[in-house]
Amino acid sequence: MGSKYTKRYTEEFKRDAIALVDSSGKTVTAVARELGISSESRRGWYRKAKADRGEGTPGELSSAEREELKRLRRENREQQQTIEILKKATAESTG
Repeated sequence: MGSKYTKRYTEEFKRDAIALVDSSGKTVTAVARELGISSESRRGWYRKAKADRGEGTPGELSSAEREELKRLRRENREQQQTIEILKKATAESTG
């Protein structure tokens, strides 16, 4: 089983690791091994960077689009809660 502790890497570290893959001609796995990080983590960073540059797979969201979607879902949830509160208040005042 893996550790419950998850390493956190700075955005700068991630950018540098991505740039290293792009500039060195080495595979994602080789760069991950050299940096001592999980190749799966590294692959995810690389995939995300490609999507942010518009080079991702069709339908894949960029970071900005993911953030906007998260914000819109939160707003929608808050509005639904407000609607439910108003419905209850209206029912109580007319009932």
